Amino acid sequence: MNLVGLESVSHEYPNRVVLDNLTIGLHAGDRIGVVGRNGDGKSTLMSIFAGTLTPDSGRVTLRGNTQVGALTQDDSFDDGDTVGHVVVGEGPEHEWASSPAIRDVLGGLLGDVDVTASIGDLSGGQRRRVALAKLLVGEWDVLLLDEPTNHLDVSGVNWLAEHLIRRWPTGSGALAVVTHDRWFLDAISLDTWEVHDGVVDKFEGGYAAYILQRVERQRQASASEERRQNLLRKELAWLRRGAPARTTKPKFRIEAASALIADVPPPRDRVELSRMATQRLGKDVVDLLDVDFAFGGNTILEDVEWRIAPGERTGILGRNGAGKSTLLGLIDGTLQPTAGRVKQGKTVKLRRLDQRLEGLEKYMNDRVSAVIAEFKTTYNAGGIELSPGQLLERLGFSSAHIQTPVKDLSGGQKRRLQILLILLDEPNVLLLDEPTNDLDTDMLAALEDVLDSWPGTLIVVSHDRYLLERVTDQQYAVIGKRLRHLPGGVDEYLRLDARPVTPIVAAKPVVATPSTNLSGAERHALDKEFKSLERQIQNLKATIDDIHARMAAHDQGDYQGLAAVSAELGTATSNLDTLETRWIAVADKLGK
Repeated sequence: MNLVGLESVSHEYPNRVVLDNLTIGLHAGDRIGVVGRNGDGKSTLMSIFAGTLTPDSGRVTLRGNTQVGALTQDDSFDDGDTVGHVVVGEGPEHEWASSPAIRDVLGGLLGDVDVTASIGDLSGGQRRRVALAKLLVGEWDVLLLDEPTNHLDVSGVNWLAEHLIRRWPTGSGALAVVTHDRWFLDAISLDTWEVHDGVVDKFEGGYAAYILQRVERQRQASASEERRQNLLRKELAWLRRGAPARTTKPKFRIEAASALIADVPPPRDRVELSRMATQRLGKDVVDLLDVDFAFGGNTILEDVEWRIAPGERTGILGRNGAGKSTLLGLIDGTLQPTAGRVKQGKTVKLRRLDQRLEGLEKYMNDRVSAVIAEFKTTYNAGGIELSPGQLLERLGFSSAHIQTPVKDLSGGQKRRLQILLILLDEPNVLLLDEPTNDLDTDMLAALEDVLDSWPGTLIVVSHDRYLLERVTDQQYAVIGKRLRHLPGGVDEYLRLDARPVTPIVAAKPVVATPSTNLSGAERHALDKEFKSLERQIQNLKATIDDIHARMAAHDQGDYQGLAAVSAELGTATSNLDTLETRWIAVADKLGK
């Protein structure tokens, strides 16, 4: 039975239907990642599930005393209230301070926030984390999270994933998450829902499995979307070849995946891009030599020694406020060091994408077509000449958007136009400061595709682990005011930045006791495999029943045909034996 169900639900906004006669539900044990293009109805779906939005038609059902908690993208906190009161309520401090579950949430999300501080004194990102903490200290049967990773750094995202994995015993509680963070989606999701064109398509598994099935569905359905399919195949190739961000892997249809990506090259030709970058830049890019930076008497960075090479593709990690944006300011010259010096090469043409929409303000009343007409008529992408319109298309703009005034574009479209204008200016050093803001998963893939063929030095500051590992070849971190190289990538950063995590006391008793000592991640991976095996076994048994029925109805005189069906039955039976053997082994490890 559904914990929360939608029956024949429809909802529309002016000139747009976002949900059309939708029947869908959340069951106990569900862990759902919700994806889709911006504006296609993800937040609307979550709001209807949460009961904060009444659909135009249809009904929402709630089982028994099911408690539903929801994180929206707004807060209604009183600025005069304190952080501690908002999160834990009226109870005395000694009661909530002695709760491991509450201490875990406060440490994981609000380690840099004074619980006695007033809400009005917090930044927007801190308020967002307070809202998430307030939700997570409660006991809920269903959690609905709309963009919970916004304003979390890489360590915070990692903590949240672990928290949600451990929050309920296996088979209880239900979780649905809207997020553009693809690493997070894959870490917590057992299934994926894609919202588009008024419907919801269901996919088994997390983000990687979703991409695999989506590519296969499109391949079978039509060849008319060749460009989009090729982009998805490229991302699938990245996932299947052992992306460092992967915490789980699709455990089915491996042969189909391998066939789909057999002729897909690596995302980037590093040697060729490095050669082109050196031609454009020479040997000198930017050198930071013994650099310190202080502001208002506080030292933010010290002893930074970094010689940036032509063609270098580097990701920068660090906690909020660690000094990552300051580092970019030193590189682009908008900030001057208080000690040491920054040396910039003579041929450097540097552009920076910041967290604001800088560069677009003067164009707000102009149509997109008029804006791009001011720039070059062609853009070279990996040796291929593209018009600005073709580049717009690669970044997800339709022909209708070309005639739209900039002020009428969505936040994500403005962000993509900002990126386009920077690329058309043809810099040879590109600094990206949180470039994923306002972009959905499809647009992130499109941006990555464009960056794959960009021949220059690329430095990316982002909390999006997937993006960092996808578009950069090495990572650094700002830790303790120093810049530190990370040979082990993001995993090494998480070890260096480890935050104490107190085990969560489950709201409901765990029925089965594991027979082995498993970490949270190991148990989560085994649990995902166990559920996947159960579904595969059920599907294979249905296939075997169908084969038996076909044999019974087959012409008994057609010995060749019968032999073929019999061979099919033998293969299916053998596969079932293999699956059931593995199912027993996994069940034993989980103590089921």
